[in-house]
Amino acid sequence: MTATQQSVIVFLGVAAVLTVASVAGYVLNRRFAAEAPNPGVDNFNSRIKAWWVMVALIGLAFAFGKAGVIVLFALASLAALREYITLTPTRRGDHLALAVAFFVVLPLQYYLIWIDWYGLYSVFIPVYVFLLLAIIAALRRDTNNFMARVAETQWGLMISVFSISHVPALLGLDIPGYEGHNLLLIAFLVLVVQSSDVLQYVWGKLLGRHKIAAELSPSKTVEGFVGGVASATVLGALVWSITPFSPWQAGLMALTINLMGFCGGLVMSAIKRDRGVKDWGWMIEGHGGVLDRLDSLIFAAPGFFHLTRYWWTV
Repeated sequence: MTATQQSVIVFLGVAAVLTVASVAGYVLNRRFAAEAPNPGVDNFNSRIKAWWVMVALIGLAFAFGKAGVIVLFALASLAALREYITLTPTRRGDHLALAVAFFVVLPLQYYLIWIDWYGLYSVFIPVYVFLLLAIIAALRRDTNNFMARVAETQWGLMISVFSISHVPALLGLDIPGYEGHNLLLIAFLVLVVQSSDVLQYVWGKLLGRHKIAAELSPSKTVEGFVGGVASATVLGALVWSITPFSPWQAGLMALTINLMGFCGGLVMSAIKRDRGVKDWGWMIEGHGGVLDRLDSLIFAAPGFFHLTRYWWTV
């Protein structure tokens, strides 16, 4: 079976699940929210609508191949970095560094992904850009909270650009016997990580009793975490055929990225609590901002990329 045929099957499967969920949402709305709004039902339906939009965008990007995927995630990085900087206190002395981050660093990182220069894109931001931003900030001669301001900008680039760029970087991996199928690696990563988020939400609503980190994310429970991660890990093992992994390897990779994704959600929640906000933005109905939707993927993508590159490439 060709990569295109497998991609179509994956998207048809996701569309079928979303169709069932949409019907369930319609029934719940007629039954429990016909007379007055029901917050739980409204939230559920908003999430389903947002998922339809996101699946459509990813499907459109896949249709355009490598160029479409790189453009999609570059735009996601742009939106994510904008959300992050919006919630970060800045001063006039930071403006040049921010301009470099948005208009030089971000497009250059994705250009390096496009030409598949692994030796540079893997160190460009965490080494050279981090040093450059500190130099630029120092030359502006504004020493008020200098360390905090530089570190906040560096961290914004790390999560919004560097980490997210590892998703399209999967297209450049040379895996023996898997040539031409790398888009499916992205499908596997996104499907497993995002399914884990959804399933943690569902299991938490159904069985959640014990808070796992109430100070960071009041909605996360031990039951939701265990049920969601376990379910998404099984899902990863079941779709092993779209990957270069065996069933047990796919399950182990799924477990790894699910755990990384969960930790990413906690870290991003901690930053939001520090900023005193519930969501990073309001771009996606039912999901907040782009960073709210990608928080798990931000931490899962680099790990998945490097594990796959180390163990499966030539």
